[in-house]
Amino acid sequence: MDYIKGVCLFLCVFLFVCLSDEVEAQSFIHPGLLQSKQDIERMKTAIKEKQEPIYSGFLVFQAHPQSQSSYPIQGPMEMVGRNPTVGQGVYDADANAAYQNALMWALTGQQEYANKAIQIINAWSSTLKSITGRDAVLMAGLGPFKMVNAAEILRYTHSGWSVADIENTEKHFRKVIYPVIKDFAPFANGNWDAAAMKTMMAIGIFCDDRPIFERALHYYINGAGDGSLFNYIINEAGQCQESGRDQSHTQLGIAHLGDCAEMAWHQGLDLYAYADNRLLKGFEYTAKYNLGQDVPFTPAMDKTGKYLHQQLSTEGRGRLRAVYEQIYNHYVNRMSLAAPYTQQAAEKIRPEQQGLPGADHVGFGTLLYSRKTATGREDDTYIIPVSPAGLLAKTSLASGNTITWVASIAAKYYAIKRAEQKNGPYTILANNITKPLYQDNTALKGKTYYYVASSFNKSDESVNAYPVGITTGFRASWQHSYIGGEEHTAGPVIYDGQQFTIEADGMGIDSLHNQFKFIYTALNGDGAITARYVPQISSQFTSFGLVVRDGLTANKPQVALMVRPELSGQPEAPHWFTRLYSWTAPGNTRKTVASSQVLAAPVVTFSRLTGYYWLRLQRKGKELSGYSSIDGRSWVKIGSIVLPIRKQVLLGLAVASGLETVSTTVYFDQVDLKKR
Repeated sequence: MDYIKGVCLFLCVFLFVCLSDEVEAQSFIHPGLLQSKQDIERMKTAIKEKQEPIYSGFLVFQAHPQSQSSYPIQGPMEMVGRNPTVGQGVYDADANAAYQNALMWALTGQQEYANKAIQIINAWSSTLKSITGRDAVLMAGLGPFKMVNAAEILRYTHSGWSVADIENTEKHFRKVIYPVIKDFAPFANGNWDAAAMKTMMAIGIFCDDRPIFERALHYYINGAGDGSLFNYIINEAGQCQESGRDQSHTQLGIAHLGDCAEMAWHQGLDLYAYADNRLLKGFEYTAKYNLGQDVPFTPAMDKTGKYLHQQLSTEGRGRLRAVYEQIYNHYVNRMSLAAPYTQQAAEKIRPEQQGLPGADHVGFGTLLYSRKTATGREDDTYIIPVSPAGLLAKTSLASGNTITWVASIAAKYYAIKRAEQKNGPYTILANNITKPLYQDNTALKGKTYYYVASSFNKSDESVNAYPVGITTGFRASWQHSYIGGEEHTAGPVIYDGQQFTIEADGMGIDSLHNQFKFIYTALNGDGAITARYVPQISSQFTSFGLVVRDGLTANKPQVALMVRPELSGQPEAPHWFTRLYSWTAPGNTRKTVASSQVLAAPVVTFSRLTGYYWLRLQRKGKELSGYSSIDGRSWVKIGSIVLPIRKQVLLGLAVASGLETVSTTVYFDQVDLKKR
């Protein structure tokens, strides 16, 4: 009996330890944004010994007006905005001064610099209530990045900043800054997205908020908008999404991506190396062209469908921005890789000045990033590697689930684990994995799984990564097909147990077109489907909604409840409508119900679909009715159509980009089918 009790006790303790490990989040490393503790010590030593080029970079930094403890604070204000401009210059100047004074404090130990930075941050954190304007995302993605960096330095360098003020600043970043950038800017050129990403990542680290950090990291590697890594650096040559626009914005965009990689590095993650050093390819291409040399160019349409660049832009060519030292010093002096054009660009403008204009980027890279030799991770103080991050899951009926992740710098190998619930318990599928990729061929079709990974080296194992979910193949009893022709840019359709992620092209459903990706299940008799749109979409030409149809061929009878834009020659500012359409075989006549709904706030702001929106399509006999809601509780009837249709029908989600060769990505959750 005692033996049995002992075994039971052991199992209970073992289970508790396992479950504790499964739900434990990887802690963040502080200070861990653009500057780590080791960075600060490296700079302090170089300044004391007048090592070049760091010392020259410091003299430039020290002399700057916004690096002075006597800097006169220009704010705070309760509201700032961009387009229309409200206090943009005021906020950005103060943000620059907060960051530069915080760094001066860390490098010199002179308390007056810390006091100035604290004064600025406390003033704005206590006063600023809203960020407004058509370009609010950009406003919130630029200056606040410097505020968060300043706060991170002050918090972890014994500056005298009070706990109460730190907590108030955390609340400010979460409640005022983060809501503006939480859905990125997929409607704009990629530097917007990238600015939102880096500030979101910084807030996640400062606030010790793993979900916010992971949201930014996932968008970096797999986002739908122009600013994610593969959508901004669009090919292996290194051509960038804005290369055909102008060179100033291109340099700004890749600089934002570089800041993300530097912060990830300080968290023990090698985002720099992701996708075969794709970030370096973007910098080498851009530096080479701006140094006066030829580079290849492929005409390309961006993900919004608004910007088609036919040739490489000469606008701003040769005007090198202060963005190259960071990248040169990482790839060459940390990692011993070649970056000849990035190196030439860095040397040409050394010592780097402040990033201009306003708070667009930090600059001062000669001071901040210069390293003497290729020493690898000279600031590696981790005995245990950090857990991997940015887990992505993809699925196919043929090969099961594929899991990838951002590598942990100190890891020698990885373990992958699987569970049927997000909180576990997790079972090890494999260990001794040497690359950040695993193919799970044992996953059952239609079943939802959650995956985590951990890192190992000779010292120990990390805690588990933040989990990712995927339903193998697809959601049980659901399928997907393309209606109305051939899909030119076939993208993934993924269900993670809660949310559908649907990538599609096609002209959509209206009085002229019937071309879309259809995600469907069967309905026998009466019933209704409800779904919630999750913001945001990448193309302003996108249409999406709910469809009931008599089969999969293009000319089958159907009724569609669709959200779609009317551009009227203004792709930047479309009007959005919800309308009911029918398609009746054999004449293939289309009918638009006269009653339609014009979308407004809170679903639409500045002509962008920024709010959640519920749709419902109901069948009662031959009558099909469409409804909408802004909260999922109060419903508005859009209209009804009487359409003779078989008892057994297909119904589901419809997505189209409004463009034949550019895809869009639309997200739905709370998808519910009620049968009667």
